[in-house]
Amino acid sequence: MSQYQRAGANARLRLLALLAAQGVPASEVDDLVAALEAGAVAGAESEVAELDGMAPRGRGEGWDEGVTTVSEALVQIADRDWERRGGRSAGTAELVVHIADVLQREGQELEQLRAFVRETVLARTYPNTTEQRRVLEVLGEAGSLCNARTVELSTGDVITCTREADHFDPDDRPSWKEGKPGGWHHCNLSMWDDSAAYSHPHTPA
Repeated sequence: MSQYQRAGANARLRLLALLAAQGVPASEVDDLVAALEAGAVAGAESEVAELDGMAPRGRGEGWDEGVTTVSEALVQIADRDWERRGGRSAGTAELVVHIADVLQREGQELEQLRAFVRETVLARTYPNTTEQRRVLEVLGEAGSLCNARTVELSTGDVITCTREADHFDPDDRPSWKEGKPGGWHHCNLSMWDDSAAYSHPHTPA
């Protein structure tokens, strides 16, 4: 099944890029992709429903109940895919996972895809977040960012500063109540300096 998942993800990205290059609004692209995906699941549900009462010899017990369970699950998946239209297909999490492979193999559409990601995906990320930094890295535009790292205490994840290089000033302390980092490093909800034992100090650009 993984080959079909990869093919579907790549086809979705190519469709996004082609429609975006033709000036189709992102919301319409989302609706088209959601309709196609929900329709595909609905088609699978129809085929499963036809198996009701058609148990192979020796497998009759529980067959119809299983068909009903799977059919109902597919209906719920189709409903979910349809309800998540209007923003789903351009979501950062989905695009970032697959975009690097697509950029390598689809060189002739590289600029169109980059423009779509920059104008649609990047615009939907919040400033000073790992999510935004990952999109900039995919676009090749993270070279000017600070490279200090630390551990996000709430999750245990290693995070990298999302501010510009050479911003660090340990004496310009954050305004904690207002959430302003001053001259310290900043990523997600964390602000830190280079003195913490679990931090990797920045390297001057």
